[in-house]
Amino acid sequence: MVNAYSFIREAWKKPDTQTLRLRMVDWRKELSVTKLEKPTRLDRARNLGYKAKEGFLVARVKLLRGGRMREAFAAGRKPRKMRRMEIVSKNYRSIAEERANKKFHNFEVLNSYWVGKDGLYYWFEVILIDPNHPVIKADPKLNWIKNQKGRVYRGLTSSARKSRGLRGKGKGHEKMRPSKFANLKRKWNRENKKGYHRVF
Repeated sequence: MVNAYSFIREAWKKPDTQTLRLRMVDWRKELSVTKLEKPTRLDRARNLGYKAKEGFLVARVKLLRGGRMREAFAAGRKPRKMRRMEIVSKNYRSIAEERANKKFHNFEVLNSYWVGKDGLYYWFEVILIDPNHPVIKADPKLNWIKNQKGRVYRGLTSSARKSRGLRGKGKGHEKMRPSKFANLKRKWNRENKKGYHRVF
């Protein structure tokens, strides 16, 4: 089916590099999390559930490229415990969603998508919904989100489920459900023949 969204989708498959470069020059000057009036990629946003109605919010998140390291400890650790652990179990999109939700804490993250990158930054746009808005409460296709409070921090968004290995089913994914940690505990208890009381 040919419509306006299909033309936008084709244009984003091979974007005009000069236009995108000029956009990113302006994006670099923005804050880490910027509220937008409308999505940059309207076709992708609509495909992921965005609607131009009250209760929706779109934010563009700027992420520094490179290893996602935890913040260095200021004090209160033994010298041997002062090392910084790399966050290897989360992808960039998940980090962007968490930062957007931290900024707009009354909203819940619906989904997100990539909009650009350069040598220093990644940019993602995050779609957020206000679960307490009357328009969202009255919509039977959207009011499910009020039952998933803090879903971005519990690994329930699409990007988080991908990093948790929950995109696949069946052979090769036997140990991914309910989680990798749950299967680790199950294995430990089976080998030691003890109850689920061990603290990891």
